[in-house]
Amino acid sequence: HSFPTRRSSDLAVDQIERDLIDSGEKEVPATLVGERVMRVLRKLDDIAYVRFASVYRSFRDLDEFRAELEKLAEDKDRPVDSTRVPS
Repeated sequence: HSFPTRRSSDLAVDQIERDLIDSGEKEVPATLVGERVMRVLRKLDDIAYVRFASVYRSFRDLDEFRAELEKLAEDKDRPVDSTRVPS
């Protein structure tokens, strides 16, 4: 497992912020911000994603948590376009 660099983390935050500003909305629901953060973390750092998702999604039991881990593992088997910061 490789950890993201400070630069990649900063770029990810900048991309989320830019996307939200570009949406033209004056107010953005916290749920939208949370979903964007989860999407970025999922591609940037597995451990950070699982930690954030476990709090954000409030898994009710081990089965829900396990299902999320299985989805993450399946997604990691697919090729990823590493030329773009995830949004």
